[in-house]
Amino acid sequence: MQEPSGETGKGKRIALDLAAMPRYRVGVNPVEIVASLLLLANIALVARRSIWNYPVGIAAVLLYASVFYGAKLYSDMLLQGLFLALNLYGWLNWARARALTGEVQVLTLGWTGRIAWIAGCAVATMAWGTLMHRFTDASLPWWDAAVAMTSIAAQILLSRRYLENWVLWILVDIVAVPLFAIRELWLTAGVYLVLLVVSGWGLIDWERAFRRRAAP
Repeated sequence: MQEPSGETGKGKRIALDLAAMPRYRVGVNPVEIVASLLLLANIALVARRSIWNYPVGIAAVLLYASVFYGAKLYSDMLLQGLFLALNLYGWLNWARARALTGEVQVLTLGWTGRIAWIAGCAVATMAWGTLMHRFTDASLPWWDAAVAMTSIAAQILLSRRYLENWVLWILVDIVAVPLFAIRELWLTAGVYLVLLVVSGWGLIDWERAFRRRAAP
């Protein structure tokens, strides 16, 4: 059979190329809706230093694991497993602190600690992004890894009641919004935009709580 030539052949080749392109889902997954609402509730409770943020956060983590798997954001999917463990650890830590002092007290890192955490996030991002790039079909592996690794650091600091967790969450939100939008997770992108505002509120509220405790 003779191969098509000219404009006709060019048109068919373009059609084949378009057909071969990956098709992303359109619309909103109901699981994503529930997970997003739980995430918003979780962060609002964290900002108020309510220990009830942890059971809500655990539910959100379990749902988001399935959402990210469907979007091939494997770093964020695997991240949910670690978040589950960190939520359980944070729950115990906050409960112990509240039992000792009657409230969830805010702590802060020194500049040495802050620099160390930032450097650790950068190294972890490069290492994990490289692994995802070489051994999986992950979308935007380094971008995804930046969200994942910085989120881990932020969650650890949150579990240990350090004020600086909010600075990292703000960075995560700024990077995550365009990432999720590109992957057509529109609701999650919108949620992270709201979380950016809530994280700013959390930073201000926790800083006030720290200053009150530090005041003579």
